[in-house]
Amino acid sequence: MPPAVDRSTSARPALTDRGRQFVADRHLATLSTIGPRGDLHVVAVGFTYVDGVVRVITDGASQKVRNVERDARATVAQVSGPEWLSIAGRAVVERDPESVDLAVRLYAERYRQPRVNPTRVVIRIDPDRALGSAGLWA
Repeated sequence: MPPAVDRSTSARPALTDRGRQFVADRHLATLSTIGPRGDLHVVAVGFTYVDGVVRVITDGASQKVRNVERDARATVAQVSGPEWLSIAGRAVVERDPESVDLAVRLYAERYRQPRVNPTRVVIRIDPDRALGSAGLWA
């Protein structure tokens, strides 16, 4: 397996063509946030990474939303065979209709049209650290 690449930076990490394909293909991922007792809260999610921003759609009453509102640190990780990536940064919860509509549209392009959920919100992560298999990050 090739060595991992660390793209810690104040700028948004840039993917290679292979990396862009990796985050466009249908793969599930994990979202890690800090739980109420300070431990990791890790859940399976679908996510999008477009224009340097991670978006996860979820219900506004979910534990992951409460975690982000208490502690903004969050990481999304995806693995498929020997390839993997991890994107970490500060998260915010977006509730405005335009942000939710954009996130739903992007999610539908990558996965499928999600069910209707009037309490849907977006967890938006602005990356400040990216790790992954060699060849995924520029």
